[in-house]
Amino acid sequence: MTDAAASRALAAPSAEGALAALARRAEAVAIPLGALLAGVAAFSLFLALLGHSPAEFFALVWRGGFGTAFSWENTLSRAAPLLLAALCVALPARLGLVVIGGEGAIVLGGLAAGATAMVVGWAPGALGLPLMALAAMAVGGAWIGAVGWLRHHRGVNETIASLLMAYIAIALLNHLVEGPLRDPASLNKPSTPPLPDWLRIGEIPGVGVHWGLAFGALACVLAWVLIERTRWGFAARIAGGNVRAAQLQGLPVGALILGFTALAGAMAGLVGFFEVAAVHGAANGSLISGYGYAGILIAFLARHNPLAIIPVAVLVGGLEASGGLVQRRMDLPDATVLVLEGMVFVAILLGETLYGRFRMFRPELWGRA
Repeated sequence: MTDAAASRALAAPSAEGALAALARRAEAVAIPLGALLAGVAAFSLFLALLGHSPAEFFALVWRGGFGTAFSWENTLSRAAPLLLAALCVALPARLGLVVIGGEGAIVLGGLAAGATAMVVGWAPGALGLPLMALAAMAVGGAWIGAVGWLRHHRGVNETIASLLMAYIAIALLNHLVEGPLRDPASLNKPSTPPLPDWLRIGEIPGVGVHWGLAFGALACVLAWVLIERTRWGFAARIAGGNVRAAQLQGLPVGALILGFTALAGAMAGLVGFFEVAAVHGAANGSLISGYGYAGILIAFLARHNPLAIIPVAVLVGGLEASGGLVQRRMDLPDATVLVLEGMVFVAILLGETLYGRFRMFRPELWGRA
């Protein structure tokens, strides 16, 4: 074999591998995008059957979510908690786990932050705020980490366990806020005592959105680094692809499950912390906001890619920010936007069955009849 022929022989597999990788990336973008468009089309038909104009609806969504500086401020404010809520779903998903009970870790994280403020209210913000955040992360991490423990050691389905535990968490919040932790001055809306000013989180200068947005974006970047650039992330991807193969290779599957679920819960706990310290000023029923469930949609639409979560969270935040404008202008319920999100989510789940079925995304079949 000549040197030129040997070079071609060595280069061919590399070229084929690069082409296959490009096809996989294209598939990972095309199918979620197609599912998004299918969900939008189904929702448009739904609106038309109700006698409303889909074009007017989406024009109002654009105007209410992205059309003005005020709209962007509202959108980013709503996207801030969604970034961390989506990570609560995306991180365990890399191990093949479907954890949908992040709402429970959010409300308990907020409760832990409010309770901690009752103890360290005398402390300056530089000490009190980190303690509140650590308490929220610890409680959220323990809550979702327990789901991972049940999955690994007892074989309990993590989807069912996390969902049922979310209802328990909400019941605990209501009991403690209306009982032992209630501020006597909160008459109409039971809450923990209000945070002092030095334990409140302000806004990012020039943005008009609290610092949870920056922390959420940073957490997404660090989560991507963890998954794609560390040996723990590599081991998690192997375990997510084939648990038995990972065990045969000696990978600590149990530790990975516990670690990733606990980290996911900590991210959800941070949502509760920011909601208390930056938005509500106390722990109360407003923590039950549905962010954990919206995070499921975002994580699946982003294909559990932490970097893709950022633009998807902004998109969903814009949809939710436009709900009030749609309600006023089209005389539709504010929950109409939730119908759109639900249809998109169903389309995404159906799209999961399409991976590997399109010849255009499988270069190894291109030359075959």
